[in-house]
Amino acid sequence: MAFRQFGAAATITVALALATPAHAVTELQWWHAMTGANNDVVNKLAADFNASQSDYKVTPSFKGGYADTMNAGIAAFRAGTAPHIIQVFEVGTATMMSATGAIKPVYQLMKDAGEPFDPKAYLPTITGYYSTSKGDMLSFPFNSSSTVMWINKDELKKAGIAEIPKTWPEVFAAAKKLKAAGHETCGFSNAWASWVHIEQFSAWHNVPIGSKANGLDGFDTELKFNSPLHVKHLQNLVDLQKDKTYDYAGRANGGEARFASGECAIFLTSSGYYGTAKSTAKFDFTSVPMPYYPDVAGAPQNSIIGGASLWVMGGKKPEEYKGVAKFFAFLSDTNRQAKLHQESGYLPITKAAYEKTKADGFYEKNPILQTPLKELTNKEPTENSRGLRFGNMVQMRELWSEEIEAALAGKKTAQEALDAAVARGNAMLRTFEKTAK
Repeated sequence: MAFRQFGAAATITVALALATPAHAVTELQWWHAMTGANNDVVNKLAADFNASQSDYKVTPSFKGGYADTMNAGIAAFRAGTAPHIIQVFEVGTATMMSATGAIKPVYQLMKDAGEPFDPKAYLPTITGYYSTSKGDMLSFPFNSSSTVMWINKDELKKAGIAEIPKTWPEVFAAAKKLKAAGHETCGFSNAWASWVHIEQFSAWHNVPIGSKANGLDGFDTELKFNSPLHVKHLQNLVDLQKDKTYDYAGRANGGEARFASGECAIFLTSSGYYGTAKSTAKFDFTSVPMPYYPDVAGAPQNSIIGGASLWVMGGKKPEEYKGVAKFFAFLSDTNRQAKLHQESGYLPITKAAYEKTKADGFYEKNPILQTPLKELTNKEPTENSRGLRFGNMVQMRELWSEEIEAALAGKKTAQEALDAAVARGNAMLRTFEKTAK
């Protein structure tokens, strides 16, 4: 508890006679993984909420990357020192869902606190990821995004590339021209290797990542991303890596700076990179939908969300939960959501914020921010493109990346790498399935 003292007594007698109880401010800890411009957004949201009322104080704390933040939260819960709110990336959803007692479901939180809450007010393509099969929201959508392809328009023009590539073959051809024009270390690249080249790639081409609707319909799912299409794509990357037409930029998003620096003129990463790109890139840039293989029937399909949501940890006091509920209501405000979307590049989480942004003509002047929304709504989702919900997903992403790296390094063939990624991942899923029952 932090305390604000109002006034000071001149004498003990006056203090005893006139003093009123100090106003107790309930402090709410918020652990997050946001860096750069998005860290500033988090701090501003907390400051604005704190200034809007005097009963609660939200204190944000950066805890490292997404995986680091989630692991820190789990460890803190076991030690009895968990924060009130923790930001968890989308692939941690199944793990959080199965942590009985560790979380306070958002739908229950809002109901208990008596705060207005209508799940239908939020965009279904986002909330479906964080809800039960009955539609009960378990966590609060915060920074939702999708993979987009960032383009350095100035460098494409210099390289004589008249049209922004739409398909993977066109990306490969453009990257070769960029390399010949001086981009010797990177024709194109990406962040979040497994997200881009397995998860989003599969949804965008309407092929399964795993059975049981990618785990959404049950924990007894099996991975399927060692198909001929997946193998072909990884083999293409392996071949292009040899002369840096493609150049691997790591498992997470540390390589994004290669786009802003001008080194990589084509770069696939989150639409949430917008705020950082806007503040650091010194050239004309845009974002466009992910590329696809034109010989795949029905492609492109629709993308799936990335980013993260806010989970409320269990074991807190009713008054603290009331404050968290008020903070979530504050975040859901239409004007605030619209501004957050327009400044950060993350998706608006409410229908009203999306409609307001469209009505204000914002997308006409800023088409970049509509790119991920167009991807998510490109077609009606299928079992292969509704999303994914795999247990131990944080750890699985690491081993999937290990196998991709092995192929890129020439230690395994593309088929061997993906076969191993699937086999190792299935073993993890069986372990999770036993603990989740």
